[in-house]
Amino acid sequence: MAWQAGILETARRTKEISLKAPNFTGVQKSAFLLNLAENIEKKREIIKKANLLDIKKAKTKNFSDAFIDRLALTDKRIDKMAEAVRIVEKLPDPVGKIIWKTERPNGLRIERVRTPIGVIGIIYESRPDVTVEAGILCIKAGNCIILRGGKEAVNSNKILVKILKESLMDASLPEEMINLISTGGRKSVRYLLSLSGYLDLVIPRGGESLIEAVVKYSRVPVIKHYKGICHTYVDKDADIEMALKVSANAKIQRPSTCNAMETLLVHKDIAGSFLPVMAEIFRKEKVEIRGCEKTRKIIPQVKEATEKDWETEYLDLVIAIKIVDSAEEAIRHINRYGTLHSESIISNNREIASKFLKEVDAAAVFHNASTRFTDGGEFGLGAEIGISTDKIHARGPMGLEELTTYKYLVHGHGQIRQ
Repeated sequence: MAWQAGILETARRTKEISLKAPNFTGVQKSAFLLNLAENIEKKREIIKKANLLDIKKAKTKNFSDAFIDRLALTDKRIDKMAEAVRIVEKLPDPVGKIIWKTERPNGLRIERVRTPIGVIGIIYESRPDVTVEAGILCIKAGNCIILRGGKEAVNSNKILVKILKESLMDASLPEEMINLISTGGRKSVRYLLSLSGYLDLVIPRGGESLIEAVVKYSRVPVIKHYKGICHTYVDKDADIEMALKVSANAKIQRPSTCNAMETLLVHKDIAGSFLPVMAEIFRKEKVEIRGCEKTRKIIPQVKEATEKDWETEYLDLVIAIKIVDSAEEAIRHINRYGTLHSESIISNNREIASKFLKEVDAAAVFHNASTRFTDGGEFGLGAEIGISTDKIHARGPMGLEELTTYKYLVHGHGQIRQ
């Protein structure tokens, strides 16, 4: 098939360039990033025009408001995109960094040095800003990248990749360090995942069904970002005003994201004073509340929560609330229903907070702060290529260092092993 031949040729050329990429200098990569930031700002109207085509098409198919929100490239998001590019440009280049070194008794000098992973495939759905985030991080870390975005964002992705390629060429870097696959439909994803001789790593970004499909069919190593069922636990020793503010932010600020709170856990000793006020805040913001039996005794108007609610990533203005007897019960609940993403405790009790931070199994665990901060930009990584819920090789927001591996460089003067 023509589309298969095209993908194979793209992968072959990308792999060939990736073998030379460790030689590309930090000066070249910085020039690329500065060019890109300027080009994004200069061409914002072209970007918005392409994005509008995608949004109009999505609306005709009656996609949810949360989906449209993920798809949209507003002026604010375009500004943030350009800002992220400039932040990444200022970050240290990880390629060639000596992580560890030693000299053996026989005179061998051994260095463990950061090196690019190679060719990274990114398979993602409706968020076109991923195109730029993935491109800048992969290339700054010396990698080449093959993108396979969702058909819902095809016009947005095409114009952004065109701008990325132009910025590469202006920096005397090969434009094929970044490529977009937009043919072949769903079959193209499975075919791309079979190219283990050309791709070194695959990172899926999207819903649970996409990630499960990638894991099922890939012959290439995968770093996973499963759903984000994030919890906030309001302890009996919480500052109520802080708990209200943090919980509202975690649910309402941008509910369509993976780091938004989906379940609110409240200690029984504080529930009577905290929940009525929290419920009123949620009501004003049109958040649907589903509560356990104890919660419904305090706020009777809420829907009954079922077992399924504790297992659901809503990505919308819906919250599940459960009253717990202790911090230990909150930790048990989180470790059972959480997805190793982001969890938070609101408490002024340092001992309880320390226990929570140590015992909760997640990539990011917060004390007196919103789970919405789990983000490469907010963590000072400049941007992120995803939030890994794996434990090996990377965990949490993946920035530059997480997009490298290492090799051992061994320097001798004729030593032989006896």
